[in-house]
Amino acid sequence: MDKLLYLMRHGETLFNAQHKIQGWCDSPLTKKGQQQAKKAGQYFKEHHIVFDHAYSSTSERCSDTLELVVDMSYVRLKGLKENFYGELEGESERLNQHLTPKDCETFYLQYGGESSNTTRDRMMKTLTDIMEKDDHHCVLAVSHSGACYNFLRAIQDPGDELKKGFGNCCIFVYCYSNHQFVLKEVIRQKD
Repeated sequence: MDKLLYLMRHGETLFNAQHKIQGWCDSPLTKKGQQQAKKAGQYFKEHHIVFDHAYSSTSERCSDTLELVVDMSYVRLKGLKENFYGELEGESERLNQHLTPKDCETFYLQYGGESSNTTRDRMMKTLTDIMEKDDHHCVLAVSHSGACYNFLRAIQDPGDELKKGFGNCCIFVYCYSNHQFVLKEVIRQKD
């Protein structure tokens, strides 16, 4: 039987609304972000999706999102954190709006940040370790847009999905079988 991973982006934060670069720095969920998380929780209830385990990035925006989505114990993991943007943390998104996904592989290194390849590899290791556990059949993991993008990039060409956007609380559904992830669908909220 295939295992299922529901990899979800956190709800809208203050820095998202203010268009600030947010990696390892954190900001609280907005009212809209809280509503997005509750809406995702409602989706899971309506579709009778029951998780046997849940995980969150150590960032408060992710744990707060998870707590609004499901009422269950969970584990916070540094491996699910967003890309680190170094000196650009908390700065305006205008500073990186011109970047292509390929540029991001090395751009942040000059500011003391990390390569998107590092984030990709960290996410792949963390999520593989989670899904390899015998009692993990239907798992929720709450992470970040860049981290989710880089994980998808490790599995397939992310271009088509990126064009559709990775909005707050979008959910990537992956089948996990024979040590491989396959994207099944992406569930995006309608505003």
